[in-house]
Amino acid sequence: MTSTAQAPQSGAGTAHPDHLGHIVFIAAAAAMGGFLFGYDSSVINGAVEAIRSRYGIGSAELAQVIAIALIGCAVGAATAGRIADRIGRIRCMQIAAVLFTVSAVGSALPFALWDLALWRIVGGFAIGVASVVGPAYIAEIAPPAYRGRLGSFQQAAIVVGIAVSQLVNWGLLNAAGGDQRGRLLGLEAWQVMLGVMVVPAVLYGLLSLAIPESPRFLLSVGRRERAREILAEVEGGGTDLDARVAEIEHAMRSEHRSTFRDLLGGSFFFRPIVWIGIGLSVFQQFVGINVAFYYSSTLWQSVGVDPADSFFYSFTTSIINIVGTVIAMIFVDRIGRKPLALIGSAGMVVGLALEAWAFSHHLVDGRLPAAQGWTALIAAHVFVLFFALSWGVVVWVFLGEMFPNRIRAAALGVAASAQWIANWAITASFPSLADWNLSATYVIYTVFAALSVPFVLRFVKETKGKALEEMG
Repeated sequence: MTSTAQAPQSGAGTAHPDHLGHIVFIAAAAAMGGFLFGYDSSVINGAVEAIRSRYGIGSAELAQVIAIALIGCAVGAATAGRIADRIGRIRCMQIAAVLFTVSAVGSALPFALWDLALWRIVGGFAIGVASVVGPAYIAEIAPPAYRGRLGSFQQAAIVVGIAVSQLVNWGLLNAAGGDQRGRLLGLEAWQVMLGVMVVPAVLYGLLSLAIPESPRFLLSVGRRERAREILAEVEGGGTDLDARVAEIEHAMRSEHRSTFRDLLGGSFFFRPIVWIGIGLSVFQQFVGINVAFYYSSTLWQSVGVDPADSFFYSFTTSIINIVGTVIAMIFVDRIGRKPLALIGSAGMVVGLALEAWAFSHHLVDGRLPAAQGWTALIAAHVFVLFFALSWGVVVWVFLGEMFPNRIRAAALGVAASAQWIANWAITASFPSLADWNLSATYVIYTVFAALSVPFVLRFVKETKGKALEEMG
């Protein structure tokens, strides 16, 4: 059925901004939230063993301190949209920057374990907010002709943030003589690792003062003239501003705000398409990817790797993560989402299975035998590479495209929530599982990677080249 109310045509789809460099700056500034997302998520990797030692806690308690940030992430992601609609995207970024700063200072100067956990929740809330507001702002501010490329800044910033955090951790560990609890700037090294995040957090806040508010938000609160000014700034002189404003206002009036009730149906509570989205989210986490970013230093040390070397290997893994993400960004529109997911699943099975085999051998003088040690190290990098070039990017592309228009927002929210819950389950369970049997833990992750293949083949439909209106 075709609507009788047609949106005015502004020519924005082919408009080229007069100052593309300025648009890139705006998108990069907003993507600093993604950088902090990646940085804050993975910087804890450098402090795990020091926290265990300082507070004298076991694996179960340690896991809860590491994973508790994900509770804040879930709450922040769930509330960010409404907050941004009330006070604006820029103000929301500024709140996140303040929370990142407070979390960094508090985490660096904890006086008790519960205190550290509290600051991690605060940082998690900021991550959740940044994960929602950044992509939304970039999509709303970017000229249509550049939206896809500028939108990729967020994912790129996340993986760069992960890499930088591991590089900083490695540098600080070496400065402290290879001891996570060694003295550095009057504190223990792990405290400095967590505190360094103040620098990018403050930079994020300053950058948010230098970029304009979203025209869409300004129109929603009746500030039409300011919205026109910003549209002229970001979309160039060739755009019919009156038509562009009318186009956005028409789209806002035509939107259906999906609710949880819209997702219900079928024989298992949710509609089948919602379950498929949940399945993609769960499989993405249940292969154990965040073990590589939260616990890799601890993992390598547990099989006899020197602490400084373990931090270096965490850094090289994060570089591989960047490489894989770039590969995915290049090929996701060329070969399709589904083939890329299947290629990634096959590669992850091989990498995880080799890790499980290597970790099954007994330690000799506290270390894995040379053959098994090198196999584990190479296999870990293979696993991260194949995850990054497939499921790390493809799942988010699928979730943004696969749902019918009427339920897209609500379904994406449910799928993202499932992802945070699955992330928490893996993060909270790994230390105890590793104490029980490290090899068997990796067998479990291998099984989930293998099961993702029939899941994709049977249930997931290709979305490449299809209009959003075709989804259902």
